[in-house]
Amino acid sequence: MSVVKSDLIKELSENYPNFLKKDLIKLFDISIYEMLEAIKRGERVELRGFGIFSTKTQRSRISRNPKTGGKVFTPEKKTINFKMAKFLFKKLNNEKE
Repeated sequence: MSVVKSDLIKELSENYPNFLKKDLIKLFDISIYEMLEAIKRGERVELRGFGIFSTKTQRSRISRNPKTGGKVFTPEKKTINFKMAKFLFKKLNNEKE
């Protein structure tokens, strides 16, 4: 089972019945957009109790094409790194706090 945006919005609307659904959707979209923009700028995004998103730069290198065996230049690129919070780790592994 995967979690999709509509399921999250539905859960939020059930937990907060005083908010309009369109306001919750807007709030969710703004939150995700701001997180993405912060990550693009190279900033760290921390969600307490969930984890930390940060960027990591992979340096450029000469790699190998596995099909032909030829050398290929791979340019520098950024990747997203996620570090799970201890609270989430303990929840996933059914450990006591």
